[in-house]
Amino acid sequence: MTVDHRLVGTGPNRVVVLHDWFGTAAGWGPFLEYLDGSAFTYAFLDYRGYGERADVAGDYTLAEIAGDVLALADQLGWERFSLVGHSMGGKAAQRVLAEAPHRVRKLAGVAPVPASAYPLEGDAYDLFHGAAERPANRRAILDLVTGNRAGGVWLDRMTAQSLAASRKEAFAAYLDDWTTLDFAAKVAGSRLPVKVFVGEHDVALSEPVMRATWLAHYPDAELETLAGSGHYPMYEVPVAFAVALEDFLAG
Repeated sequence: MTVDHRLVGTGPNRVVVLHDWFGTAAGWGPFLEYLDGSAFTYAFLDYRGYGERADVAGDYTLAEIAGDVLALADQLGWERFSLVGHSMGGKAAQRVLAEAPHRVRKLAGVAPVPASAYPLEGDAYDLFHGAAERPANRRAILDLVTGNRAGGVWLDRMTAQSLAASRKEAFAAYLDDWTTLDFAAKVAGSRLPVKVFVGEHDVALSEPVMRATWLAHYPDAELETLAGSGHYPMYEVPVAFAVALEDFLAG
């Protein structure tokens, strides 16, 4: 199977980029305009059921995403590559690491879900699990994770983008997988260069959560808190985020 993808840049430093639960390969906002295409080649992958691969059948699991990442890397002739994963994509990137650690050069998690389970309870459970069917839930989640700081125009646009670019059954199935799956034992102790980026206004995947999970799992991991950002630094602070990310990937 040929894995459809989007390439940005032509540089020698190869990077596979994995989007969040709401996103797509094309949904990275103005951040894309500030990437150094002479130094990096970025491969942006849509998950099955999303974006350009909305009609690709699947089980809609993180393991399936990892398999597609490795198939894409083979397709591109990339024996080794770095990984960037946003939110749910951060957990999917770790699944790639668990399956093929020898192929991963560096790992950057952006407001990333940990490799351990991320349980949702009470109102949070109802809010997230109702989001497949209810646009208002998606909008409320976006507002919550950006610290109730984003304007209505952006919230409406992101909600509409999510609805248009993902199949409901895929959206629901990925949620079940990324919240319940626990494979932390498979990656814990890895000495891979890892960096975690977290927005200062992200109330869900916050700095304390990262210190208790990602930094505990990866002994050499470093953490950077992005001022002025919530869960979506690629939209909220695109220039600063692009510089910080590429400084890590190039180092």
